[in-house]
Amino acid sequence: MAKASHFRFGPAGAWFLTAPLLAISLNSYGVEPVFNVQEHSIPDTLKPDALPLSFYTFEPQEYWAEPNDSYWMGFSNFILRQERLQSPKVQSFGQWADRTLSGEVHNLPHNGSYLRVGFATKSEYGDPAQFKPEVRFRLDVPTTRRKLRLVIESENNELIPLEERQRDRQLTEPDRTEGQTTGAFRYLSQIGDAINLSNDFGARLHFPPDAFWRMTAEKRWKPDATWNLRAQQRFYYYHQNGWGARTWFSAIRNIGNGWQFGSSSELEWVHSDSKFVAAQIFSTYKRLNNRSTVSPRIGVIGESQPGWRTTSAFMDLTWRYRLYSNWLFAELIPALTFPREKAFKDQGSVLFRVEMFFSGSINPDF
Repeated sequence: MAKASHFRFGPAGAWFLTAPLLAISLNSYGVEPVFNVQEHSIPDTLKPDALPLSFYTFEPQEYWAEPNDSYWMGFSNFILRQERLQSPKVQSFGQWADRTLSGEVHNLPHNGSYLRVGFATKSEYGDPAQFKPEVRFRLDVPTTRRKLRLVIESENNELIPLEERQRDRQLTEPDRTEGQTTGAFRYLSQIGDAINLSNDFGARLHFPPDAFWRMTAEKRWKPDATWNLRAQQRFYYYHQNGWGARTWFSAIRNIGNGWQFGSSSELEWVHSDSKFVAAQIFSTYKRLNNRSTVSPRIGVIGESQPGWRTTSAFMDLTWRYRLYSNWLFAELIPALTFPREKAFKDQGSVLFRVEMFFSGSINPDF
């Protein structure tokens, strides 16, 4: 009877047999890799050295510097305190009016109420700069049961000359047409799925009141991936000023390197003067960083009486800087205007403005 054979394996032989079995086991059961997770505390994550440089407006060596007491620090702290105190009041007032009109306990989001307060100074040829206060407001109250809003505004654009509307940011309060507060109920509807329609019924809030009606149709669309188009048609009637109509069209597209190009055309019928006025504006826009934007423009204004002619041309550049959060801004606007009444001789100006937005929902493009 044959004896069974005995085999002996050294360390090399044992590894030779074990390695295939280990590989089969790993493939069969899918052992997951092991990662070492390093946790960071919140103070470490938010320490100045860990935040991006764009988060700060001062140099890295000033991270731990003690604040310097100054008049500017006291004034800026006062302004910041006013925003925290007044913004909730403005928003709460709009919400209270919304609930009162609608009879509901809840108010709609996206309330458009705001209070805009600013100071602007404008320096022209031979005219020293003087700061002038500016105040504008809107109470935009949506109701919850119907597409109805109560809109109270500090000014009405229909009675402001076209050229003034186009150059509004170049002007200080004394240069503007004296506005009058209006109040209206606005009914929102749609024509099909693409055109938004609104009808306003209200009055200018002075004595005696001046009743008005205003209808606005608006459409936005993208013919391709490059262009954004917007068209607006408005008809209005004021009891004291008569009829009027306005057609407005704009086209915007990206032109590379963060720049946007825009073109806007406007034609308005002025019933009191029995004439058309028109404007053509070309502009570019770029966000320089998370705090500032720049927008150069050129524009031409014309009229139809006594014949079609140019009444003025202008060019300006608006540099807008976010001083704090999303409610405190500064603007610097150098401009050149060429009015017909001055034989198209250039009229230069530089405007500096600081504005505060007291609202819980306004988004001034930042």
